[in-house]
Amino acid sequence: MRNYLLIFFFILLFPLLANARPEYAEKTGKDCIFCHVDESGGGLTKEGELFLKTELRPSGLKRVFRILIYYFHFLFGVLWFGTILYVHIILKPSYASKGLPRGELILGWISIVVMGLTGLILTLFRIKDFAELYSTHFGIILSLKIFLYIFMVTSAFVVTFILGPKMKGKNVKASLEKKDKMTIEDLEFFDGKEGRNCYIAYRGEIYDVSNSKLWKNGMHMARHQGGNDLTEALKLAPHNADVLNRFQKIGILVSSSIQKSGPVKLFFVLAYINLVIVFLIIFLITLWKW
Repeated sequence: MRNYLLIFFFILLFPLLANARPEYAEKTGKDCIFCHVDESGGGLTKEGELFLKTELRPSGLKRVFRILIYYFHFLFGVLWFGTILYVHIILKPSYASKGLPRGELILGWISIVVMGLTGLILTLFRIKDFAELYSTHFGIILSLKIFLYIFMVTSAFVVTFILGPKMKGKNVKASLEKKDKMTIEDLEFFDGKEGRNCYIAYRGEIYDVSNSKLWKNGMHMARHQGGNDLTEALKLAPHNADVLNRFQKIGILVSSSIQKSGPVKLFFVLAYINLVIVFLIIFLITLWKW
């Protein structure tokens, strides 16, 4: 008898999961009895069967197509948001403040375009009436996601085509190369990437290591990036500072006393706003899924 009671209580505590969907009732304003034979959710009417087949369980090529579209939407969302999180949290926005790297730009815009197209297709699958975008739980969350996406695309356009060229401008390199005194902000420009010279600083003196094979593309031993003060890093190196005598000394490093330019300030503001938006979108997806 005790075993039967245990089984009985186990069934009560762990009921079978229901596959009911309130979205259709929210969309149409109809009661549950419209789709279910029993108000408690038992059995389906013809309308319920139709909703199950067309909305929840599409068959054949339509189902495969929706899965593929959602896969690419999710994949490029991970790539885009992952890049933003990595650059903003690990590398910091200053990594791109002297000019956006070409690779990140290409990946970012491909992700933006793919997410826009796949998101539009998925929206057309789920939304049958414009009113659903502001009258249903799913529609409101989707509308917020679309608004945040448009803001991120707009800021990406501003950074890529307006702020980027101003931060990287051709006249910047020419003016900096003539300096024999540089701040750390000036030094960061010469990172050895995209054709720029590679400079490093040690104990207040700046060296040009552009022609060294060990500084190819501005990276040394996959650890040290050009355009930085390596005074502390050299203390842990397997060689001493005498190796710097092989390179041309081009100037000295001085304390920074200048303010960031307008484009750079705006870039930092947009960078951190986009970081916040990424977390907001992830939160909206959490609300939608759970």
